Amino acid sequence: GKSSLTIQFVEGQFVDSYDPTIENTFTKLITVNGQEYHLQLVDTAGQDEYSIFPQTYSIDINGYILVYSVTSIKSFEVIKVIHGKLLDMVGKVQIPIMLVGNKKDLHMERVISYEEGKALAESWNAAFLESSAKENQ
Repeated sequence: GKSSLTIQFVEGQFVDSYDPTIENTFTKLITVNGQEYHLQLVDTAGQDEYSIFPQTYSIDINGYILVYSVTSIKSFEVIKVIHGKLLDMVGKVQIPIMLVGNKKDLHMERVISYEEGKALAESWNAAFLESSAKENQ
């Protein structure tokens, strides 16, 4: 899910299978409102509620994108734990966070509503959107 979303964004292709046990860094140059930005995206190895955040995840970071699957209650619960660990790591520093509900194309398997995701993001004062790596959305 997260890796497919990252690869779709950076390389413009959908990858159905990917080794989730590795951490990869991707770069992409984007232009927003005439301003160029050099993005460095770290696709972390699968995090869970027991994972420890390496200190490197807080050095020279300008924002975080936290991704869960709309087809997984566990994923939605784990992202709350990860957010808590993130806050513990960065302290009171205000760093932009975006919450992304991925796999929105899997309508029949959806267990987390758009409204639930949006409410969680609002409680964090974070931006929110839903995505589909498969449909390039």
